[in-house]
Amino acid sequence: MSAIQRTIRSIQTAVECPRLTRFSLHPPKSVEVEFTNSSVYNLSAEFLRIYSPAADSKVRSVGGEKVIFGRRHVGIMSAEPVGNYGVRILFDDLHKTGIYTWDFLYHLGSNKFSLMRNYIKTLKKHGLSRDPPRRK
Repeated sequence: MSAIQRTIRSIQTAVECPRLTRFSLHPPKSVEVEFTNSSVYNLSAEFLRIYSPAADSKVRSVGGEKVIFGRRHVGIMSAEPVGNYGVRILFDDLHKTGIYTWDFLYHLGSNKFSLMRNYIKTLKKHGLSRDPPRRK
């Protein structure tokens, strides 16, 4: 094995995410995930919905940024496994096209506070709200 291949392999090993050991659905408000490194993350339905890995017709492009807003009260209806690498979550706003891989759930959990803080800053910057628009 060449030095370059060894370096690439060591980098890949160093950045591998821990394996998922537990996925618990707590409808309608959250999902709890636990990993082999003992990390446990409780991820709210709103957080999972706004960081859905799928393209979505309810995303608004504002100033070149894609922003999902008005999802404070969204709920989780169900979750179904996708192979042995992820889960598809069905939300009560009928969004169901995002597949959350175990690695992506680890990323969301380990960066939850900075991601949410940045999301709220983006909403404020564009005059949007986490609350759904009022019906007339």
